[in-house]
Amino acid sequence: MNWITKAIQVFSSFAWGTPLLVLLLGGGVFFLIYSRFQPFKYIGHAVRVLKGDYKEKNVHGQIDHYEALSTAIAATVGLGNISGVAVAITMGGPGAIFWMWVSAIIGVSTKFFTCSLAVMYRGKDSKGEFQGGPMYVIEQGLGKKWKPLAMFFSLAGMIGVSPMFQTNQLTEIVAEIYQRHFIVGDEFYLRLIIGIVIAAIVGVVIFGGIERIGKVAGKMVPFMVVLYIVLVLFILVVNYKSIPASFALIFKDAFSGTAVLGGSLGALIVVGVKRAAFSNEAGIGTAPMAHGAALTEEPIREGLVGMLGPIIDTIIVCTMTALAIIVTGTWKENVNDGITLTMDAFSNNIPVIGPYLLLLCVIIFSLTTLFAFPYYGSKCMGYLFGAKYKWIYNYLFVIAILIGAVISLSTIIDLTDGMYAMMAFPTMISALLLAPKVKKAADNYFKRLKSGEFDQPDK
Repeated sequence: MNWITKAIQVFSSFAWGTPLLVLLLGGGVFFLIYSRFQPFKYIGHAVRVLKGDYKEKNVHGQIDHYEALSTAIAATVGLGNISGVAVAITMGGPGAIFWMWVSAIIGVSTKFFTCSLAVMYRGKDSKGEFQGGPMYVIEQGLGKKWKPLAMFFSLAGMIGVSPMFQTNQLTEIVAEIYQRHFIVGDEFYLRLIIGIVIAAIVGVVIFGGIERIGKVAGKMVPFMVVLYIVLVLFILVVNYKSIPASFALIFKDAFSGTAVLGGSLGALIVVGVKRAAFSNEAGIGTAPMAHGAALTEEPIREGLVGMLGPIIDTIIVCTMTALAIIVTGTWKENVNDGITLTMDAFSNNIPVIGPYLLLLCVIIFSLTTLFAFPYYGSKCMGYLFGAKYKWIYNYLFVIAILIGAVISLSTIIDLTDGMYAMMAFPTMISALLLAPKVKKAADNYFKRLKSGEFDQPDK
């Protein structure tokens, strides 16, 4: 087991080397410049699309714009925003948050391109149903000769969207609060029981397909984001005097690299980009699978909706978590478990009920992610083995929940990071090669928008 753990650690470190950083950051900067910052100019229009102000008739897809974004956010606004941020600060200090911001800003343009392509190059699965995602973008946009790259993405995706991180952290906080009130003989069995309960809840939702996932996510996502922000705002109000110093510390440490293992600025950037990628998934390729199911024939419209993800996820929610940890001083604690660090910030500043309110947030955050991930994984399995077999992934997903409840956190993080890196290569390579198609479609769409074409009903 130690040998496997070491191998996974080496694999993760190798995967997140210079080539991937250049591809994610450099590719994102290219998208920013190549698009002439156009997506940022139309954030207001993106919100109107999300609200349903633009109706379309006779469109392909399974879920509307709001449900597509909710599904994507359900997968991204999860424990990566609570414990993932804490892990980033533990590994790289407050400065890691700055590089998460940089990655998120760049990620806005990346999401615009990848989510536009997901609709532009939708393909049909073996059942004849329209599907979207990097594997179909690669095959439909680049041609059949690129199919091995699409298969590589799908294989990595099946592992990358495993439920083990969310399950592990949810189990950790439930077990810790349980142990405060009851004597526990064998923690392994306690964690296993918690894992079984989680698996049962997730199974009820995911076996209902993307329509049920989209509806459940659409109801839970707004509530969970608002609740969490209100709780963190309370902590910030209590510690308002420390807020300016906390921001100063983030910017100061962003270029020192002294807090990260080895004291390297490059290592600090890697920590920030890794955790941002796990948080908002820009350039990874998961969100385009959800947006590719949107009921629209306007690729740019869905690209605009998709780009809101990193703004909500990393710029807003992750920043709230980071500030809660930094202003309270809990980031200085020698804690190896991410969720424990965040819980200490809540416990110390929201007396008595703090841990339980965080537990509520953790339950909702993790469950919504666990609802969305099997949709991604089953699409990857369906692409590789045929749509009639994709149901098998849901059962594998439920089994993985039980494994995640009892396995070590460090191994889970290394495995997930490594698979995310493998997914990023096909996603970014295809997006860069097909960027001219998106730019041409964007110029056409924004020209039509300015002409007033979409002001007419049902256009």
